[in-house]
Amino acid sequence: MSIPAQRTAPADLLVHGGDILTVDAAGTVVPAGAVAVRDGEILAVGPAADLRARYTAAHDLDATGCLVLPGLVNAHTHLAMTLLRGRADDVTLQGFLERVIRWESELLSAENVAAAIRVAIAESVRAGVTSTLDMYWFHEAAERVAHEAGWRLHTGPTFMDVPTPPDGMAYGDRLEWARRDLADRDRRPGMRPVLFAHSAYTLSPAQLTEIAALAREFGALLHIHAAENAAEVATVEERHGKRPVELLDSLGLLGPDLLLAHAVDLTGPEIAALARTGTSVAHCPVSNLKLGCGIAPVPRLLDAGVTVGLGTDGAVSSNTLDVLRALGTAALVHKAAGDPTAVGAEQAVRMATIEGARALGLDAHLGSLEAGKRADLIVLDLGGPHLAPRHDPWSTLAYSARASDVRDTVVDGRILMRGRRLTTLDEAAALADLAALVSPSDLV
Repeated sequence: MSIPAQRTAPADLLVHGGDILTVDAAGTVVPAGAVAVRDGEILAVGPAADLRARYTAAHDLDATGCLVLPGLVNAHTHLAMTLLRGRADDVTLQGFLERVIRWESELLSAENVAAAIRVAIAESVRAGVTSTLDMYWFHEAAERVAHEAGWRLHTGPTFMDVPTPPDGMAYGDRLEWARRDLADRDRRPGMRPVLFAHSAYTLSPAQLTEIAALAREFGALLHIHAAENAAEVATVEERHGKRPVELLDSLGLLGPDLLLAHAVDLTGPEIAALARTGTSVAHCPVSNLKLGCGIAPVPRLLDAGVTVGLGTDGAVSSNTLDVLRALGTAALVHKAAGDPTAVGAEQAVRMATIEGARALGLDAHLGSLEAGKRADLIVLDLGGPHLAPRHDPWSTLAYSARASDVRDTVVDGRILMRGRRLTTLDEAAALADLAALVSPSDLV
């Protein structure tokens, strides 16, 4: 009697042969493993031989000699600031803001933001960033470009009560527009609605309260700059009688649906308030160092149980959208106080992946390679001499890897970069379009 041939299940994509760093709770590493994907969802993670026997895939990525890991999460940035990269260097945060706000009023339009976003997406995909929280003007233009490229962008209306906002919309009109925008949000797995309140120094307590109420009405994440440096804290204290985090706490804004950008200048009671309320922090070490803002108390935040993700900030304040660079910086800079265990390699990698997803409230869908989650993953080529020998994948990522080591990038099961070639975006055209927008004489 003949034995029936074993049947295999269909899959859209099989990534196989490389070591799989799942970043699950146990820190599981699968040597010579595989990830099977169908309809943008991870079907299974396990030994390559087992998954090749179980699934027949329409497409495959041979990751032999590589490390496969979750896509990186950029938990705070301003993508279209690629327009101004290199134009506000070696200045304080306050000097930076004075320059940038003026230039934005002159340069920004939906068309220009779209052009800048294309380049930002190209840079991000090349750096293995699969998911980004982007606070900026003309977010609809950014969303259109991201949708065309198949890239996971979390964005929405931004509130900043300045005399001449780049889009010309007054605060009252913006509130109603934001309500309509939230009602039409993309709520697929791995996405959530977002509102952005710039800061407590550009919005009044009443405005912050209104924006937070709107966010809660629609189950949206609220994202805000807070305590970026001592000067900001002093400004908020002078205007409102409280430090930024104290003010947010007094208004009832702290909570699991609030994500703070920076959180550099914090007191012990403020850290305790963040932990008590489940408020998350996006740590941006490169930008904070470059602007002389200081170093966020990340070890104390982690010890208190605060969720901390990683962000690059905009390319004008950090000059890069490279989350691997932020990861490596975070793993190093906190050791300067004398404790080499302050932020370890594994912790830093988790901040760039699952903890970033958790900060966005999306850890059930993103941030680790587990069955049932969205198929956002990257393949890191381990062939470079700067990566040899390889004793520990966490260490390799935190202390040795570079953005240029990323070989393949997959978002929702779609290959956006294969063999270091972008597949959904014309990079040369994007660069040419951006170059045509800004000349040195435009910014003086």
